[in-house]
Amino acid sequence: MDPRTNRELKPYGAPAAFLAAATIAVILIKAGLSNGSETDTTTAATPPPVTTTAPKTTTQLVITASTPTPTTDAEGQYYVVESGDTLGGIADKYDTTVEELVRLNPDVDPTALRVGQRIRVS
Repeated sequence: MDPRTNRELKPYGAPAAFLAAATIAVILIKAGLSNGSETDTTTAATPPPVTTTAPKTTTQLVITASTPTPTTDAEGQYYVVESGDTLGGIADKYDTTVEELVRLNPDVDPTALRVGQRIRVS
C-alpha cells in the first residue's frame, strides 16, 4: 500500500472501530434484554374487559369495565377513583389543579388514593 494513502486513511480507523464496537454492544444488550425472543416488547395487546359471573342462583352478578361518571349533589361534583388514577390526572380531566382538589378534600391523602374512593372535584 502506498504510504501516502495509509496516512490519509489513518484518521478514519479509530472512529470506524469505535462505531463497530458500539453497534455490537447495542446488539448484544438488545438480545440480552429480550432473552433471545423475537417478540417486540414495545407494544402490548389490550386485554378484553374482565367479566365475573356469580354462582347459579336466582340472580347473576356481572361486573364489566365502564367509564365512571361523576356524581353531582347540592354540595358539588364528585368523582369515584379508579385503578391508576392520580390527583394530577383527575385534575386534568376536570380542568382544575391538584391544589384545588386537596383543598376540596382535606381528608384525602394525595399520595394514597383508593379505588372506589369518592372525591369532590368542584
